[in-house]
Amino acid sequence: MPPFRQAYCARLFRPGLPLQSTRSLTTNPWSYPSSATDVVTDEVTQLAASPKRPLTLNDLLRHGCPPLSREALLESANFTLSLLPARLAYRIQTLGNLPFIVVSNPHISQIYNNYVHSLSTLLPFQKKRITTVEDEIQFTETMAELVQTHTNTIPILARGFLECRKYISPQEVTTFLDEHLRARIGTRLIAQQHLALHMASQPTEEGRPPIPSNYIGVIDTALQPARLIRSCEEFVAEICELKYGIRPRLIINGEVDATFAHIPVHLEYIITELLKNSFRAVVESENEREPVEVTIASAPDQKRAIWIHRLANAEHYNPFP
Repeated sequence: MPPFRQAYCARLFRPGLPLQSTRSLTTNPWSYPSSATDVVTDEVTQLAASPKRPLTLNDLLRHGCPPLSREALLESANFTLSLLPARLAYRIQTLGNLPFIVVSNPHISQIYNNYVHSLSTLLPFQKKRITTVEDEIQFTETMAELVQTHTNTIPILARGFLECRKYISPQEVTTFLDEHLRARIGTRLIAQQHLALHMASQPTEEGRPPIPSNYIGVIDTALQPARLIRSCEEFVAEICELKYGIRPRLIINGEVDATFAHIPVHLEYIITELLKNSFRAVVESENEREPVEVTIASAPDQKRAIWIHRLANAEHYNPFP
């Protein structure tokens, strides 16, 4: 059992608790499940209320190409710390605003405690700032463990909400999970960007593949959308052929040689889902002779947009909203 769960259970089942103390608990106001590590409520409220601006690619690229200098690496660590606590505090507050019987569910409570644990772990680093290489290494190792802790957050939350379906409406669950997923993507991206910059700034070890020069952290500064689309097409077409026995065609037109800076794993997920929809529409309309068309075109301010055409409809994705 993880340490924070042990602490949580220890608080619930303290040995030798007098009977009169147990009875007195029923007369006190309800409170949400205690977390493994105490964080002052006022501190969470203050952090959650702090202004939060949208995260941009320029924010993540600001530290330059790896390997980073000592100063740039420390700046990256402190920049990460300037963003994460407020985002974690807001998720703690949002989870705490769920109905008491919902947040008391073991799965929901586990995620609540994970966020409190993460915030409590990062706050000491934020308060003293990172000024040495040793501090940066300790912070990076700690953050890598926290990122791993939150790996299965969405499936665990979904299981908890399923068990609480009598006490919260499907629309409320959908709204909460949509917001939580968006927030989680941004939070993990901030953390993973520094982790990637840290790894890319270390001496190359034997047997470890070199990091491409066009990568800055998790961002590919010369991403080729046409190449990525072809990779997604191969994957989706195989699924479609296995399920329906049909493999729709796909053609790419427009600026097929275009490149731009983006996060490959995010774009790959989006393109894959759009192609699934398009291929299924082609099969269900029995119009498999018509190819799915993908157009890569210029958008305002030197940006790029991707249109996926299927029959008379089109789905549009702008990588730079």
